[in-house]
Amino acid sequence: MDRSHRVTEILSWYGADSPGTLANLARMLEHGKLGGTGKMLILPVDQGFEHGPARSFGPNPPAYDPLYHFELALAAGCNAYAAPLGFLEAGARDYAGRIPLILKLNDHDLLADEDDPEQAITGSVADALRLGACAVGFTIYPGSAHRNAMYGQIRAIAEEAKSVGLAVVIWSYARGSALSKAGETAIDVIGYAAQIAAQLGAHIIKVKLPTAHIEQPAAKQVYEATGIPIGTAAERVRHVVQCAFNGRRIVIFSGGAHAEEAPFLDEIRAIQAGGGFGSIVGRNAFQRSKADALSLLGTITDIYAGG
Repeated sequence: MDRSHRVTEILSWYGADSPGTLANLARMLEHGKLGGTGKMLILPVDQGFEHGPARSFGPNPPAYDPLYHFELALAAGCNAYAAPLGFLEAGARDYAGRIPLILKLNDHDLLADEDDPEQAITGSVADALRLGACAVGFTIYPGSAHRNAMYGQIRAIAEEAKSVGLAVVIWSYARGSALSKAGETAIDVIGYAAQIAAQLGAHIIKVKLPTAHIEQPAAKQVYEATGIPIGTAAERVRHVVQCAFNGRRIVIFSGGAHAEEAPFLDEIRAIQAGGGFGSIVGRNAFQRSKADALSLLGTITDIYAGG
């Protein structure tokens, strides 16, 4: 199957969408060094809001500059660049048309301890159109006491976004008082989070790489009784993709906190082996020097391209 056929196949999974939405989804799938392969590498930089500027950009001071991230995404050949309103506004004019943009429409800060996190709406579909974005991004927290409100918010936002031809990316991050810390990355919970995002209308779903831990007793009985393979990282990736409509939705995996290169690349190889659609790598890219980041992102690209 050649590259253009793969993108055509992926677009066929979204039969309810308008030509405008499909065109914007295709823009991301066809852009960059992985363009046309069906794989994706996205640079997300919402961490300044989510974790604070010093914690995010202190390890690599040039990253305080919003334009640095546009340049990094371009130089690395990423499929898209995702960020909140302020960062995109800072560079959208200078970089118009050079890389697909995803406007992150909600954010959460770490200025207060909370057992049940909730995101604030920080952008709009109108902002996304004004800035030339091809998609909107939105975080939900399955496991939080506020999850139902977030589900309702993204349902309405997704309807509006699709009505004007934008694609929808959901960050489905299991978190909240209903889950243990280990449960935030448990295989049953991550699979559930992917399913919820798919049911809420996401074109692209972002989840964390799961562990073999099973959080829910009822789910544990089913996993054991049916023998669902979850022993290796690749098997767990395959199961999460299965949970997203049997692979008929694009599932990409977060890069997480800054990590040593070797174990991080082992995770990328597991995503590739398990049939994941790619990665959305932030801190592991922009917290390194630009040269080191480009080297790492280049290796990730080679892995996903089958090299």
